Amino acid sequence: MSIEVTLEDDRWAEAGLEPLASRAVTATLIHLGLDPEAWEVSILGCDDARISALNTGFRGKPSATNVLSWPSVERGSERDGDTPEPPEGEPELGDIALAFETCQREAAEQGKPPDQHFLHLIVHGVLHLLGYDHVRDRDGDLMESVEIAILDELGVPNPYV
Repeated sequence: MSIEVTLEDDRWAEAGLEPLASRAVTATLIHLGLDPEAWEVSILGCDDARISALNTGFRGKPSATNVLSWPSVERGSERDGDTPEPPEGEPELGDIALAFETCQREAAEQGKPPDQHFLHLIVHGVLHLLGYDHVRDRDGDLMESVEIAILDELGVPNPYV
């Protein structure tokens, strides 16, 4: 497996983004029956200012957010609630960006250990790369249930309770 982690904010190094990313990406791919050695993911650890610029440029939303993802290929299912087809072809799944201040603040507000929240957001981002989404109701239910199962395997409590 190839996980390229770029740290634009040194606080991510202190938070252990690289090993957290490896754990979360590996667990997600294995849970979905994919060989982690066959796929590539790029992760950017940045700050709120950088993710706000990315959010503005790509989504037209001029604000910081916790995680953004850009799949290399759109993989979503046609019908609401259907499991996306597994990836095939080129090994690159896509890119994920995480904003330190927003992620840290959310963890504090939710009373969660930061590393558990970071794992959750990385799993969430990888699922987006694989075609999971939460725009439609049943798709959101499916994505949430898959996240909960993967996080349980990582020893992280259900983040939605």
